[in-house]
Amino acid sequence: MASNSLTSSRTSGSSWTAKQNKLFEKALAKYDKDTPDRWHNIAKAVAGKSVEEVKLHYEILVRDLKDIESGRYPYPYPTN
Repeated sequence: MASNSLTSSRTSGSSWTAKQNKLFEKALAKYDKDTPDRWHNIAKAVAGKSVEEVKLHYEILVRDLKDIESGRYPYPYPTN
């Protein structure tokens, strides 16, 4: 359901560019879960996104990763 999660993110009024996604990834790597004001720092790093938007984007990312890791979605390449 990765596509459904992405679709729901878009329909909620929050679309993400490739550049914003890359900034988000870098900010997640820089500001770990123990960083004070983590979400504020990440939102500052991603131009045009609020704290609520980055939190939602992270929740969708985590949910999608869990779905992939659980085997819900087949790996797209042969594993021979």
